[in-house]
Amino acid sequence: DRAGSISTLDSLDFARYSDDGNRETDERVAVLEFELRKAKETIQALRANLTQAAENEVPLQERKNYKSSPEIQEPIRPLEKRALNFLVNEFLLKNSYKLTSITFSDENHDQDFELWDDVGLNIPKPPDLLQLYRDFGNHHVTSRDVVDVSVGVEDDELEAATPILGSVPVFETTPQSIEQCLIVQKLEDQVSVLNSEKWSLMEQIQRLESEIDFLKNENFAVSTVYGVAPHPPLKQVPLTVSEDNGRYLDIKSSENDNKHENTEETSLSLSAEVDSRTSKDDTLNSMPCKETEKLSSCAPSTKAAVHFDKPNRKLSPAFHQALLSFCRMSADSRLGSEVSRIADSEKSVMLMLGRCLPHIVPNVLLAKREELIPLILCTACLHPEPKERDQLLHILFNLIKRPDDEQRQMILTGCVAFARHVGPTRVEAELLPQCWEQINHKYPERRLLVAESCGALAPYLPKEIRSSLVLSMLQQMLMEDKADLVREAVIKSLGIIMGYIDDPDKYQQGFELLLSALGDPSERVVSATHQVFLPAYAAWTTELGNLQFHLIPTLLSKIEKLLREGEHGLDEHKLHMYLSALQSLIPSLFALVLQNAPFTSKAKLQGEVPQIE
Repeated sequence: DRAGSISTLDSLDFARYSDDGNRETDERVAVLEFELRKAKETIQALRANLTQAAENEVPLQERKNYKSSPEIQEPIRPLEKRALNFLVNEFLLKNSYKLTSITFSDENHDQDFELWDDVGLNIPKPPDLLQLYRDFGNHHVTSRDVVDVSVGVEDDELEAATPILGSVPVFETTPQSIEQCLIVQKLEDQVSVLNSEKWSLMEQIQRLESEIDFLKNENFAVSTVYGVAPHPPLKQVPLTVSEDNGRYLDIKSSENDNKHENTEETSLSLSAEVDSRTSKDDTLNSMPCKETEKLSSCAPSTKAAVHFDKPNRKLSPAFHQALLSFCRMSADSRLGSEVSRIADSEKSVMLMLGRCLPHIVPNVLLAKREELIPLILCTACLHPEPKERDQLLHILFNLIKRPDDEQRQMILTGCVAFARHVGPTRVEAELLPQCWEQINHKYPERRLLVAESCGALAPYLPKEIRSSLVLSMLQQMLMEDKADLVREAVIKSLGIIMGYIDDPDKYQQGFELLLSALGDPSERVVSATHQVFLPAYAAWTTELGNLQFHLIPTLLSKIEKLLREGEHGLDEHKLHMYLSALQSLIPSLFALVLQNAPFTSKAKLQGEVPQIE
């Protein structure tokens, strides 16, 4: 026998030992390496393009406006927001703010805080927040030359104020490029001056409007006290009409300067915006009350004028106004405008809640958000605007990221209360779409809420919707959902639906659902089927007369077929499934026999009849 280590001619791989074979392999490796390198360069280029596209979301004109007006801050871009979110979360974790970090990550569920690459493509990671803060003082911000807005600026002055050529960044040494830089700098300075003048004029306009309102209130106050009809104002200032048709208290902080000495006192204007239901004769629009009084005393209980005592003093109006200017009030911001208006009608309260709740909910701790459910529901019930109602119900279903059992019970209780209050039409139009949106949600707790909602809302839906859309939703979830808890809730809701359905055409669909539920691999689902779905379906089939003519005979035939085919191997799982279903149907069959037996008419009841579930 030949030794295994001896290579013979027939066992040699000539390509392996020849120069040609070696060179061919090297060439193929080189080609593959080149293709890999080109592919990586293409990926890098695409990443850079995507990043640049994400950075350039703000239109060019807006970016110029932000540069020319430093007081207007450019809105945050999505890429910047994600980067800042990552740095903030990293800071919280490093400094042992774990609960705050968890809440922060819950509120930004669309971002992966464990991976910097999730922020954006081809972006280097910046230093942490502490390093950025410490490094902030090392940067020197150059101050720009500004011109006083009260001084007229001529073109030659602007030319003189332009920087020397040495300070202008020159990209090309041609005179044409230098001239273009000078023109751009000149135009930017002009834009800056015009913006300053614009803001100054807007402040003057606001001051004049507040003075006009002040004079109107004074005129009205004098006419109210002496019973004289107020003189019509010489100039009408267009007033913005609020959407609230109810009356509210509008607290306006006047910022008059000392030029106008015709004013006697400052006032709070009580805007009585007349509701559409009130009579047209009640047209009082403003009533005076002093800012120095408590705000609670200004709240009107009736539509009569509210009067306040005048001090027996002879202070000059300008001095009085200057004193009152130290009352720090602000109605310029969103929150300030809400605080300064005290609603005193149902509609205006609902409008206020509809505006405020979307800003309140994100700032409430996740563990306590169910406390907001009554407010959200009442506002959603009574709010006049369909769009706002839809937003509030969306907030309700997305109130908690992963609601536990108790929180889901609260939400379901609220949904049922909402349904009882608004009726079947609005339940179909407003509540059902919220369920439909979350039918494929990534969190099983949210899908569980949808499955439980379908059963809880079944009694309050139109019967056509109950036997079509809701039944189809539950069928889809039973077939597709992978979570046992969700399918168990689906089965229980299907049982409730079977207690309300009255369309005989849906009998066959119900039978198919029953077989699917009995064959489910989860014991929880099968147990719920025997406990809830099967008794409800049997009660309906009894009313239809199908219990003894279709349901039980079909199960019996399936059992017999299994036994006949069991000679080569009995499917014990299916046999047990059908037998257990037949066993659960015996009480219904027994009740049917008692109802139709010939001795039913002769039987005499003794004692109280117990209620049978």
